[in-house]
Amino acid sequence: MIKVLPILFIILWSSAFITTKPIIDNSDPFSALAFRFLIVTFIFFLFSLLTKKDILISKKHLLESILSGILFHGIYLGGVYFAISIGMPTAISALIVTLQPVLTGALSGPILKEKVSINRWFGILLGFIGTALVLGLDVGSNIPALGVITSIIALVSITTSTIWQKKLSNNLPLSVSNMYQALGGFIFHLLIISIFIKPHINFSKTFLISMSYQIFIVSFGAFTILMLLIKKNSLSKTVSFFFLIPPTSALMAWIFLDEKLTNLDIVGFLIATIGVYITTRD
Repeated sequence: MIKVLPILFIILWSSAFITTKPIIDNSDPFSALAFRFLIVTFIFFLFSLLTKKDILISKKHLLESILSGILFHGIYLGGVYFAISIGMPTAISALIVTLQPVLTGALSGPILKEKVSINRWFGILLGFIGTALVLGLDVGSNIPALGVITSIIALVSITTSTIWQKKLSNNLPLSVSNMYQALGGFIFHLLIISIFIKPHINFSKTFLISMSYQIFIVSFGAFTILMLLIKKNSLSKTVSFFFLIPPTSALMAWIFLDEKLTNLDIVGFLIATIGVYITTRD
């Protein structure tokens, strides 16, 4: 079963990008994310009660889970959503965040004492090159500087969050851990909309369908699988799967949205796949 999880994670996580734009078109990014993680927190709470999991955890584990949620669901997703909402091309934002496996590989050694071999570094490099080919390198001159900054902040945040999650390795039930992490994301976005912006959500049919998909398929499916993979594998091996997210998203957009898929996209997909294979085989 564990061998199927990476494939399932890549498919589910990649599909989220198809539903992100309809959400941003109908709300500000932080209100949408606050709404999403309020619902996610509540459903994980109900699930934990129904499965008789102990939701009363130590103060230490509570703070650790909430901090992890702030980093991942709050700063990372908030940074990406905000960058796209102010005109940052999705491809460029994704390319910046895709540096995560490279940054994680560099930091997992000194922080987690994980050995990243030359073969694994080679695989990471191939993965990044393949992803860059799929996303394209046409930076252009209309890139908002604030979008670049928030994308870099998102990169640092998701890297810190995954390293933090691996370092914790607590034995909390996944539903309880995910509940408090979602709560951390909700608290972060609630503070943003309470202090800095005027909340706005248009509860259109498109918004509700897209949001429901991200709540149940991404937050419950893909994120739970990611937490399992982080626990079971080395961190540099796990995060290398992120290299296949943009190519898979491009393939899905070609299938479902009739978007163009070029020969360069196909070459990039193959290179990224080889890179991930080398990284995860080592």
